[in-house]
Amino acid sequence: MPAARIKIAAFYVVSIIFLALNFYLVVSRDSLWLAVLPVVFGLVILAFYRLDYLLLLIVFFTPLSLPLKELIPGLSFDMNLPTEPLVVGVLFYVVLKLATRPRIDQNLLKHPVTIAVGFYLAWMLLTSLTSTMLVVSLKYWLSKVWFVVAFYLLGVWLLKNPRNFYRFSLLYALGFVPVIAYAWWRQSGYGFFDNHAANFVMNPFFKDHTSYGAMLVFFMPPLAAVSLKPNLKKSLRFLAGSLFGLLIIALIFSYTRAAWLSLFVALGLLGVLLLKIRFKVVLISVVIVVGGLFAFQNQLVAMLEKNKQQSSAELSGHLNSISNVSTDASNVERLNRWNSAWAMFLEKPLFGWGPGTYMFQYAPFQKTDLRTIISTNSADGGNAHSEYLGPLAESGILGTISFLLVVLAIFRTGFRVYGRAKSKEDKVLTLSVLMALVSYFTHGFLNNFLDTDKAAIPVWFFVAVLVVLDLKLKDPSFPEKIELD
Repeated sequence: MPAARIKIAAFYVVSIIFLALNFYLVVSRDSLWLAVLPVVFGLVILAFYRLDYLLLLIVFFTPLSLPLKELIPGLSFDMNLPTEPLVVGVLFYVVLKLATRPRIDQNLLKHPVTIAVGFYLAWMLLTSLTSTMLVVSLKYWLSKVWFVVAFYLLGVWLLKNPRNFYRFSLLYALGFVPVIAYAWWRQSGYGFFDNHAANFVMNPFFKDHTSYGAMLVFFMPPLAAVSLKPNLKKSLRFLAGSLFGLLIIALIFSYTRAAWLSLFVALGLLGVLLLKIRFKVVLISVVIVVGGLFAFQNQLVAMLEKNKQQSSAELSGHLNSISNVSTDASNVERLNRWNSAWAMFLEKPLFGWGPGTYMFQYAPFQKTDLRTIISTNSADGGNAHSEYLGPLAESGILGTISFLLVVLAIFRTGFRVYGRAKSKEDKVLTLSVLMALVSYFTHGFLNNFLDTDKAAIPVWFFVAVLVVLDLKLKDPSFPEKIELD
């Protein structure tokens, strides 16, 4: 029998077996799981032949990802579908590739950002081994690793094609569109000026309006950069401009105070860079401001307690309520979480309680006078509401120091790239990435989302963009010479 006929016959045999098994499972077992198999097989093929397409597909689905517990209630574990299983698969694929032919560029490994990230993850692993909840901490550490590998290290490889930055930004924003539409559809039932409903209408895609608002602001600068890129198709520039406008409107109706604050800081950074103020001056200014806040914290709290402004639909009143720490439950609860994190740190200052354990351990450290109507003793109550205090409680003093070193390395690199960039396109690109990152790390004073796919994927990829631009200044062939095939 000719080979062509054998292939055709094999195709029909496999198809009939697959359909028969599906029919049996649907009728007898009331299960559709086998129907997922072709999709899984297709994704595996995509990983082997077009890994860049798979990574960009993950980006598109990131805003649309759903917690597994929303689909199957009562599970003892959770993950976001379909993004996290895909990222784990990519991690295994990369590990296998590197095990057979290790080819990580030495310049990338020696870059200050990579070294800082390596120290951050290494210390987190060490404190996972000393954790009060070993399994929880190791799972948490692994989740950090797979995002860093997939969208920092692999992000560098993805940027062999510079257009992938613009594709990344557009795909994430396009994935955002159905989420925004869903949130608005739900919000219309309560009224668009109901700021309390705005807290939850984006659930289950985003847990609440804080992470939703953070990512809305994050993607405004890159979308502006795409819309201003001169050698891009007019249709793509128009699309980017339209998405930019949509995100602004969505931010207004999200009533997210921390997001507005981060947007203003990002605009402040724009002014700093346009005025060519040196990074050292900015760093010293930040240290002085933060030091002043700590030095006069008692006086500041006393002053802020006089503010009775509640969160409202009116923008000025809504923003003014940021400093209300006397009657605004959200703000007081944030103080409660911060105080608990500090108390946990004082009890275990060196190694902390273990990565990912804050939500399980903080309840006994709450002060009665800081508890609110939204306070809880259960382990589903969230985290420390700070990217900086969370590691302090979970990984000790070096946990926060290691994270601060990552942030410091990122912005030092970004300022250097912006100052040395030769083309206008690279300057605009660097500016947009820095504005996005400063918006997130500002938001990080009030909330923390780097343990979720929604924030971790774009943040680590944008860090990769800065590193690539920096290394290209020294070696114009970078990252074209990086191979993974």
